[in-house]
This record gives sequence, C-alpha cells and structure tokens, in this order.
Amino acid sequence: MIPKDAIETKIEGATVPFYKYQEKGITVYQFDSSKAGHPEPMINAMSGLQMLQENENLVMINSKAPMGLFPKIEDDFNFEVEDLEDGRVKVTFTAKDAGGATTDFTDTGCAGGGCSN
Repeated sequence: MIPKDAIETKIEGATVPFYKYQEKGITVYQFDSSKAGHPEPMINAMSGLQMLQENENLVMINSKAPMGLFPKIEDDFNFEVEDLEDGRVKVTFTAKDAGGATTDFTDTGCAGGGCSN
C-alpha cells in the first residue's frame, strides 16, 4: 500500500515508521498502526497531525477506525475513513484552516473506552 518511491521519514514522538511521498501534487505522510496496541495508534496519529501543513495529507492504516481520536481533532482536521479489503481501515486526515487551532496534541489518553487498536 506504500508506494515504491516513498521515503521513510522521522516523525518526533512516533513509535512506528512514517513514509513520505507525493500523490496528485499533495505531500502524503503515511503510517501503519494496525499491529500496535493502544494507545500507540493515538500517539502516532497525534504525532503526525501535529506536523501536518497545508497541502499535506496524513494517512493512517489501522485495525479499526480510531473513534476516540476523532472528537479530539475534529475542530482542526477533516478525516475520511475507508474500509480496506483486508478488514483494516484507511483514515485520511487534512488540516482545516490554520487560524485558531485548538487540538491538544498531548492528549493521547483513551477516556471513556473510545480507543481502538
């Protein structure tokens, strides 16, 4: 699923490899947390989202949709969930208008049982 021309890139705070590539003129950062236990998917998503700029996408491959993450970021990021044939999900994140971001990138907890691997 990661293009052959993708370059592994270091993302501060991440616990899994991230890959960077171009797709239709957009810079894409992608990671796979489908085999990671919680709270690692949340930690990796927050690490990636924190560095996301305009005209960049973050793609997360996970075992299921990270429902505990969405309410934490919905003011600052759009996200689209796609079911993959192998049972995993692909979540594509894009930044909303940068004026007045409210996301607390240190909030990687899973209160209320909303986390998923």
